[in-house]
Amino acid sequence: MKWYILGAFMFLFSVQVQAQKVAVFDRYADIEKTVLNDENTTYVVNFWATWCAPCVQELPHFEQLNSENKKVKVVLVSLDFKNQYESKLLPFIKKKAIKSEVVLLTDKDYNSWLPTVDKDWSGSIPATLIVKNGKKVFVEKMFTSYEELNQFVNSNIN
Repeated sequence: MKWYILGAFMFLFSVQVQAQKVAVFDRYADIEKTVLNDENTTYVVNFWATWCAPCVQELPHFEQLNSENKKVKVVLVSLDFKNQYESKLLPFIKKKAIKSEVVLLTDKDYNSWLPTVDKDWSGSIPATLIVKNGKKVFVEKMFTSYEELNQFVNSNIN
């Protein structure tokens, strides 16, 4: 009986650890091809970093959107430093119990990919992109409440 319980615990622990895995992308184009590639899905993409206080402050709103708004898929694109992947990003995700998909973008050639997201993006974060059927809606701001975020998303996908 002890082995059965230990085995179940080990399985659950491995699932927990695996759930904390974050894909690393060196180019934004690869995120578009790999993560944002289903034309039947409406994506809400939030650009953020653990070192950005407004980003961290609004993350719970994106988590709530992810769990309550079944019309969208939330993708959190971290702009943290690649050398802090294991020491900062993964522990942060675990501590905050983030369930949304998180990817790390390490492409520091901002001038090459920022205009792909939005031609007017200054590069400041937090910033949010909605992608639906090849169309994009972009906003460079912090959402102060779930209601504000959900209203913005719903008004742009309906």
